Amino acid sequence: MAYVITDTCTKDNLCVEACPVDCIHPKTDEAGYEEAAQLFVNPTDCIDCGACVPVCPTNSIHPVDELPAELAEFVDKNAAYYN
Repeated sequence: MAYVITDTCTKDNLCVEACPVDCIHPKTDEAGYEEAAQLFVNPTDCIDCGACVPVCPTNSIHPVDELPAELAEFVDKNAAYYN
């Protein structure tokens, strides 16, 4: 199981700071940050610790297996960012 960030993400970067394995991108100093509509979790690198969830002020981060059906497209959107 990995976590997924959805379109309510405001790119406040609190999750980036909380992540112990650096699996949330793009960061403010990375190419494409300004163009990205949201942040994305790398499903391969995510260790499922959940540290990102409580710091997200917009409740935009969900465990994949608890993602509401209407947000299922974000599983592929997060993974696609890293391909």
